[in-house]
Amino acid sequence: MSDSIKLSVENLIEAVKNNPKLANSVFRASTYSDNPGFTVRSEVRGFTIPIDEPRDLGGSDTAPNPVELLLAALGGCQEIVYRAFAAVLGIDIQSIQVHAKGNIDLHGFLGLAEVPAGFSSISFTTCVVSSASPESISQLATLVEKHCPVQDTLTRSIPVSGKVELMQPGDPAGDVTVITSAR
Repeated sequence: MSDSIKLSVENLIEAVKNNPKLANSVFRASTYSDNPGFTVRSEVRGFTIPIDEPRDLGGSDTAPNPVELLLAALGGCQEIVYRAFAAVLGIDIQSIQVHAKGNIDLHGFLGLAEVPAGFSSISFTTCVVSSASPESISQLATLVEKHCPVQDTLTRSIPVSGKVELMQPGDPAGDVTVITSAR
């Protein structure tokens, strides 16, 4: 498996070097909620990802909530980037686990205080099982933390924009009224 990962990563590196326009990628996700509860379905490249809230936050507890998925995205991205760089560098990794946690003050989410609605901090521990030297794994960890897209996104300020469109039920013309724009 490591050889196929190495070949895939090396082919991607070569393709982007030869055609820099390939580096500009766009990823998409759409979410849908057509029931009165908190259950949501997200669709990404043909995959369906359920989203819900735990019972103590008013949900049905049928799936992870959005902030848990954010932590899972960080862990998953870390593991993938570890595998990619390890394959290219010839570092054997038997297994990787990332345990992420985020601290959040629900006062912000609930509108009860002027505190951030999102995480106030995120931490993670990466457990790597490998016969490689501590120096090799340290070098690998430095590369991963520098090049992990999700960690990069979480640790720097990026513009986020959005808008709200209102459509009336049963309107066959599909008329849309733009109500507001997000930040």
